[in-house]
Amino acid sequence: MDNSEQAQEKKALRAALIEQRNQLPDRQERADLLQRVMRIWLVGRPDIVIGAYWPIKGEFDPLPALHRWKEDGELLDQPQPRRIGLPVVNKETRTMTFHAWYPGCPMEEDAYGIPKPKDTEIITPTLLFAPCVGYGPGGYRLGYGGGFYDRMLSSLTPKPFAVGLGFGMGFLPDFEPEPHDMPLDAILNDYGVVWPV
Repeated sequence: MDNSEQAQEKKALRAALIEQRNQLPDRQERADLLQRVMRIWLVGRPDIVIGAYWPIKGEFDPLPALHRWKEDGELLDQPQPRRIGLPVVNKETRTMTFHAWYPGCPMEEDAYGIPKPKDTEIITPTLLFAPCVGYGPGGYRLGYGGGFYDRMLSSLTPKPFAVGLGFGMGFLPDFEPEPHDMPLDAILNDYGVVWPV
């Protein structure tokens, strides 16, 4: 199979997974379970700056769990406040940075029509949650094909601990990563921790 056939196959796979995700009959129940998995998984993590994402195309929304994580940190009276960042994509350089986000934060659309924090400072996450269209063995993630997360993860030093978030139906047992794909450190779904196993 040549590269163009492979690209077409991946495009069709993405479309099928997004459609399946959007049609989940028990979507709210699955989202509630994944919120719980995330909150439990975060207990005891040392991170105070977490990068996440604004959910699009039926993705799981990590922001309620992260807002609770931030509030829990305030109750613990930590020396530094916990912070949440959302991605801001530069279309020309095809790079991604994280800007501070909080509930009620002023937002604007980025070059791709995705909401991003407006005029907040750049922050550097030590823990990064990435959305998964699909995911496979070895911690590999199927995204939307833009390569933004892979480029960012390969360029940051130190590299943040990267965690994929997705629903159980997104598991692809035969998923073959490409040479540029960066494996995630962990993957969480509505059933629990699915990577590492």
